[in-house]
Order: sequence, then C-alpha cells, then structure tokens
Amino acid sequence: METAILLMAHGSRITEANHAVHEIAGMVKQMTGYDIVEVSFREQHAPNIQKGIDACVARGAERILLIPYFLYMGAHVLEDLPAELEEARVRYPRVEMAMGKHLGVHRKLAEIVVDRIAESLTEQRWY
Repeated sequence: METAILLMAHGSRITEANHAVHEIAGMVKQMTGYDIVEVSFREQHAPNIQKGIDACVARGAERILLIPYFLYMGAHVLEDLPAELEEARVRYPRVEMAMGKHLGVHRKLAEIVVDRIAESLTEQRWY
C-alpha cells in the first residue's frame, strides 16, 4: 500500500520563505525513503492543503500521513488542519488519512536553538 507524507506549513507572502519547506521535504524524502512527499500551505501560498492531498492521490497514494509543520498547538493545529483532513476524507473515502503530530516541544528543536546561539555568538564575536 503506497503511503504519502504531506507536510502542511502555514505559508508566507514572501515566496523565498516557502522554499524552506520544500527543502525540508526533500530531506524528509531522503531520510525516510518514502517516494511521495508533498508540501502544502494553509495560507498565503500554493498549493493549499486540499491541492497537496490531490497531488498525493494523483501520485498513487492509498494512505496519507498529514504532518503539521507548525511549532505550536494553535488554532491551525487544533481546528483548521483537522477540518482540512475531514474535508479530504469526504472527497477521498477510499484513501486512509491520518494527522501526525506538530513539531511542538522536542529536544532536537532545543539542540537547534543551542546551535543557532553558538553561531550567533561567533558571528558577533562574543566568545
């Protein structure tokens, strides 16, 4: 059974800001080995989440794991993304879909912050 991963990001009016999610998707594809890894956006940029789901189905997905690429448990994660999932289930009743966890609080995120602190201290020469 073909499984797809759909990263769902907020989206920005600044096009370059949206490129980062595509880079992350490429890394996810390489690290996981899933053939179908797509990107979608809740606001401000295309493709929207329903179009992202359409892309997964068009590529042969029979299951889609929707991953919220969001740091916090806000209204999008609690309300909007589940509503998108329910809309997609109506449109594709034969495709299994599930919502994964948002990024949230994770030790690896703290490690990234520590790395960025070290980089910034070095750039400022605040050894």
